[in-house]
Amino acid sequence: MSSPFSPREWLQLNMQQQGLLQPQASVPALISRLGYVQIDSINVVERAHHHVLHSRMPQYQSSMLDTALAQGEIFEYWSHAAAYLPMADYRFSLQRKQQLQEGGKHWFEPDDKVMQEVLARIDAEGPLKASDFEHTEGKNGAWWDWKPAKKALEQLFMRGELMVTRREKFQKVYDLTERVLPKGTNIEVPTDAEFARYLIERYLDAHAFGSAAQMAYLRKGVKSTVSHMLVQLLAQGTLASFKAAGQDYYYRPELQLNRSIPNKVWLLNPFDNLLIQRQRLKQWFDFDYQIEVYVPAEKRQYGYYSLGILWRDSFVGRVDVKADRQTGILLLQQLTLEEGVMVNGLEEDFCVAFESAVTEYARFNGCDRWKLVKANHKGLKQKYARQQKL
Repeated sequence: MSSPFSPREWLQLNMQQQGLLQPQASVPALISRLGYVQIDSINVVERAHHHVLHSRMPQYQSSMLDTALAQGEIFEYWSHAAAYLPMADYRFSLQRKQQLQEGGKHWFEPDDKVMQEVLARIDAEGPLKASDFEHTEGKNGAWWDWKPAKKALEQLFMRGELMVTRREKFQKVYDLTERVLPKGTNIEVPTDAEFARYLIERYLDAHAFGSAAQMAYLRKGVKSTVSHMLVQLLAQGTLASFKAAGQDYYYRPELQLNRSIPNKVWLLNPFDNLLIQRQRLKQWFDFDYQIEVYVPAEKRQYGYYSLGILWRDSFVGRVDVKADRQTGILLLQQLTLEEGVMVNGLEEDFCVAFESAVTEYARFNGCDRWKLVKANHKGLKQKYARQQKL
């Protein structure tokens, strides 16, 4: 079937469904729209999960996420990675939990004795975090050397016997699931077919269109079931399809492009839902992006924590950022524009949008100034040679 939209319209539809083209109303509604928000611990700037929400909710404050968790509107669990998820989707976390309860492997071999001791303490004392348990085996080390109680907490969390009730200084605070889970929550384990349909529907909600591989991204053993479900939904007329770059893509026939693209710059973090699938980003936005946090310093091209710079409907570069919290300065440590961007000098529309985005991002990070340290564009380096006050 031929595509009803041009390639550019498809990527604009992706932006629309990602909630970038109009301010979103609330944290629970936004997380429901996106399907998940990935949690990450890196804090050279405000953490990724807060940034994803701020990118779509200018009025966002971190307390809003805490409130949504406390009120049982969202919950913390594993998506393709650690994430905040809509509470309405809780039952779709049960399949993985059931697999682990039946002997499936997570990170560590379960220690049933320690797990029972941990459960007993939380049952008796209420919510606890890993630091509330004494370390009994040598010194604390890296994550793979977690003390027994911390391993047990994570196993019990992944198996569904514990839930995260809140975080304190980014530490998980665990409680018994029956004390956290809102009354009336659906706890029926989905069938394979129901789980596949859930993955499809959530992906289309968030991205407008997708392939079977993208919908099953980093989910073990589900691609075949997702593919079969897509064929069924296509036959029923619930979905339509088109081909691009030799790949079958699926979408809802009623899909419409309702939003125009403003003259705006979005600074998107490496774990943003729009950036996380590298091959999709490269195909549709012609932007080859890879986080370099895990790349040795001497091999980095763009910097430790580079944000993607989305201007209108095109990714035009990257900027490596760091919040110097002592001085209140947001450092743009390395700004790298794509080849061919602003080849005729400074484009005023971009500069206006870029300054607005950086100012907003600096404020979000608790900074009152920003400074461009290094850039591959001489004109921008000269333009922003001095510190910029908000």
